[in-house]
Amino acid sequence: MSRFVDKLPFFDRRSSPMEEAEDIPRNGLLHVHHHQQQQPHHHSGLLMQPQPSPPTKQSSFTLAQLLKRVNEARSDASSPTSSPTHSHYTIELGGSVPGSTGSDLSEHMHGGGGGGPLLPFVLKFTDLTYSVKQRKKGSCLPALPFGRAGGETAEPEVPRMKTLLDNISGEAREGEIMAVLGASGSGKSTLIDALANRIVKESLHGSVTLNGESLDSNLLKVISAYVMQDDLLYPMLTVEETLMFAAEFRLPRSLPTKEKKKRVQALIDQLGLRNAANTIIGDEGHRGVSGGERRRVSIGVDIIHDPIVLFLDEPTSGLDSTSAFMVVKVLQRIAQSGSVVVMSIHQPSYRILGLLDSLLFLSRGQTVYYGPPGALPSFFDDFGKPIPGNENPTEFALDLIRELETMPDGARDLVEHNKKWQMRMAPKMKHHDGKPSLSLKEAISASISRGKLVSGATDGSVSVPSGESAPAAAVSKFANPFWVEMGVLTRRAFINTKRTPEIFIIRLAAVLVTGFILATIFWRLDDSPKGVQERLGFFAIAMSTMFYTCSDALPVFLNERYIFLRETAYNAYRRSSYVLSHTIVGFPSLIVLSFAFALTTFFAVGLAGGAEGFFFFVAIVLASFWAGSGFATFLSGVVTNVMLGYPVVVSTLAYFLLFSGFFINRDRIPRYWIWFHYLSLVKYPYEAVMQNEFSDPARCFVRGVQMFDNTPLAALPAALKVRVLRAMSQSLGVDIGTATCITTGPDFLAQQAVTDLTKWDCLWITVAWGFLFRILFYVSLLLGSRNKRR
Repeated sequence: MSRFVDKLPFFDRRSSPMEEAEDIPRNGLLHVHHHQQQQPHHHSGLLMQPQPSPPTKQSSFTLAQLLKRVNEARSDASSPTSSPTHSHYTIELGGSVPGSTGSDLSEHMHGGGGGGPLLPFVLKFTDLTYSVKQRKKGSCLPALPFGRAGGETAEPEVPRMKTLLDNISGEAREGEIMAVLGASGSGKSTLIDALANRIVKESLHGSVTLNGESLDSNLLKVISAYVMQDDLLYPMLTVEETLMFAAEFRLPRSLPTKEKKKRVQALIDQLGLRNAANTIIGDEGHRGVSGGERRRVSIGVDIIHDPIVLFLDEPTSGLDSTSAFMVVKVLQRIAQSGSVVVMSIHQPSYRILGLLDSLLFLSRGQTVYYGPPGALPSFFDDFGKPIPGNENPTEFALDLIRELETMPDGARDLVEHNKKWQMRMAPKMKHHDGKPSLSLKEAISASISRGKLVSGATDGSVSVPSGESAPAAAVSKFANPFWVEMGVLTRRAFINTKRTPEIFIIRLAAVLVTGFILATIFWRLDDSPKGVQERLGFFAIAMSTMFYTCSDALPVFLNERYIFLRETAYNAYRRSSYVLSHTIVGFPSLIVLSFAFALTTFFAVGLAGGAEGFFFFVAIVLASFWAGSGFATFLSGVVTNVMLGYPVVVSTLAYFLLFSGFFINRDRIPRYWIWFHYLSLVKYPYEAVMQNEFSDPARCFVRGVQMFDNTPLAALPAALKVRVLRAMSQSLGVDIGTATCITTGPDFLAQQAVTDLTKWDCLWITVAWGFLFRILFYVSLLLGSRNKRR
C-alpha cells in the first residue's frame, strides 16, 4: 500500500473514509487496492497486466482456507439436522481466523508460484457480433425497375442488415480501466450494452464470460452497475439526499441507517462533492450543481453498493478537461478497490490517457487496435503512420481512423494490420497472460466477505453452497423487501412534491376556477323541467371535467421515465413498489381537489340530498379523480412522450363523454356501439350523481301546466294552458290540476334509461376502474421497461 501511495502523492495517506465509516475490515469500495500503479507509456507488450505485489501484513485469508477451517471444525461436532446434499457454509463478514495471514491470500490471488499473475475477476468477451435490420430510404412504395424518370439510374439498394459489432474480442480485469474509443457511430455504446447484457441474447452472437463462466442475467444485475451517458437524476433533491436514497435502495435493511449515512458521507468525500453536498441537482429552471459534479453524482448513485463490474457510457461527455480528469480519477479508485471498470470515451486527454490500462479502438463495429496505451506508438510505426512526438496518441489514432473511413475500403487495412500485430506480439506476452484465480462462485463470495457488493450480503453473511452443481454465490435479487422499497420511494416522491408546490397549486386553481364558473352559470337551479335539463348539463360537464383535469398526471411519469428505467435496470427496487408508492403519493392531493370542487359547486347549484348527498357527491368526484388519474398514468406507461399522450387522452375522453348517456340515452345507442357505453369512464359517475339527485320519489319536477314546457304549447297563455289541462283530465278520466305531479325523480331516471345500476354500484365500478388502470400501468412497466436492444 505504501508503495502505491508513494507513486500517487496527491492521495491522502490516511485510512479511507469508507473504512472509517464501517467497523469491519474491508478492501471494498473506495479503498485503494494493493496493486502497483502501472505506467502505460512504458509497456512494450500487447496487454497490460497488474504486477504481482509482495505479501502484505494485512490479516486476511482465502475462501478455500476459510471453508477448510469451517469444515474441520464441523467435522468434530456432529449435527443431527445437517444434510450432505443441501449443506452450506456461512462466512461472517470481516471475520478473522486466528493464525491466518494476509500472505496466504496475496499468494493465492497473485499466483505466488511464478506462473504469472492470477486475477480475481476477468471479464472476457469473444467474437461479439450484432446486426440490426436497416430500413430502406425514401418512399414505402416499391422501386420502379427502370429507374427514375428522365433516364436517371436507380439508387444503390441499401443492405438489409447493418452490422454494428463485427467479431469484437477482448478482456477487462479487476483493478484496471478498459476504455472503448472510436468516432461517433463506431459501436462504442453498442459494445458497452452488449457487455452489460442490454442486448437480447437472440440478437447478440459470441460469448461474454466472467472468470470463464457465462453470466446469468439476474446475477449480472446484482454484481454490476451501468452508468448511462445522460445524468438522470431528480432535480429537486440535494446531492446528499440523492446518494442517501440510492443507499437505502441498494444497501440491505440489515445495515443500520447510521452506517448508511456514514457510507454516503465517505462516498461524498471520495467523489469530491463535499462543497456541493447540500446543493440541489438542478435543471433548466433551477440552478444546481455543475456538470462535472452532476456526472460524479450519477456515478455515485450506481456505485453506492460497491459493484464488482462497472460499465459506463461516455462518463466524460460534455465535461471540461479538469472535470473529465476528476471523473476518470474516481473511476481509477473504484477499479483499484477491486472492480472491473469498462467505459466508452470519446477523446481522452494526455492526463486521462495516463489513467487507462487498456484501449479498444473501434471503426464501424470492427477492432482497429486492442492493447495498452503504451503500445500505440509501436503499433502505428509498424503500420507506416508514426505518431509525432508532440501529439496525443489517441487524437492521432482517432484522426487517422476518421480519415481512413472516408476511403472506399474504410479502415480495412488497419483492421488487418491489428490482427497481424496481435498474432505477432502474442507469443512475447504469454508470461503476462492473466488467468482468474477463483471460480466465479468463489470470487463473488470472497469479494462479499471483504466488504464489496454489500447488497449481496442480506444478513451480514455470505452463504456458499458446498455442492458441485450448486448455484453461484447466494446473492439476493433485491437488497430490500417490498415494503422498505415502497417506503423509501414514497418518502422521495413526497420530498419532490413538497419542493414543487406550484404543480399542485396550479391544479387546485384550475379546479376552483372551473367550479366557480359552473357555480355561477348553474346558480340555484329550480325543480322545473328547464332546471332538470340544466342539471343534466351540469353533471355531464362536471364529471367530464374531473377526467380532463387529471390529464396533468400524464407527464408525471414521463418526466421520470428514464430515471425509473435506470434504477430498475439493475434491481434498485421492484416495479410493483414504484406503482404503489406512485399511487400513495398522488392520493392526498385528489382528496383536497375533491372537497374543493364539491364545496364550490354543490350548495351553489342547489343539489339535493343534504349532508348525505354532499358526502356522496364528494365520494363520486374523488372516485372520478381516482379513475381519471389512473387512466392518465396508464397511458404514460404506454406512450413515450407528452406530445403523443395528450391527443390520445383528449380524444379518448371525448369518446367517453359521447357514449356516457348524456347526448344519447342508453336504449338509443346502436347495438354495435353499446360495448363502448359500458367502457365509458364518464358513464358511471354521471349516472351516480343523477341518481343521487333524482332518486327521491317524493320530489316532483313537472307539475300541471309545466308539462307543456319544452313543447310548442309552451307559448300559449297561462289561462289557455289551464283549459287544455282540464280538457285532458275529462278525456282521460283523471283529475289533473295545476299542482298535480306529472313526473317524479325516478320517472325522470327511467326516461333517461338510468336504471340498470344503483348509485353505489356506479361508485364502486368507478373505483374499480382506478385500480384496473394502475394494474395495467404495472403491466406496461413490466413489458415496456426491459431496457434492452433487439
